[in-house]
Amino acid sequence: MSMTIFQSIWTIVVMITFLGIVIWAYSSKRKKDFDEAARLPFADDPSSDNSKTSSE
Repeated sequence: MSMTIFQSIWTIVVMITFLGIVIWAYSSKRKKDFDEAARLPFADDPSSDNSKTSSE
């Protein structure tokens, strides 16, 4: 097998893998999980009870 054929096959494999990841990421079945992950940075925020430092 020549190097050109190997490179061509490898390019196709990588492209199919990339397209599979894109389809998986934008799948409507994953929306709930990604929305939950997007809210994670705000999960530890204190509630809006104005509990700021006492020096203010």
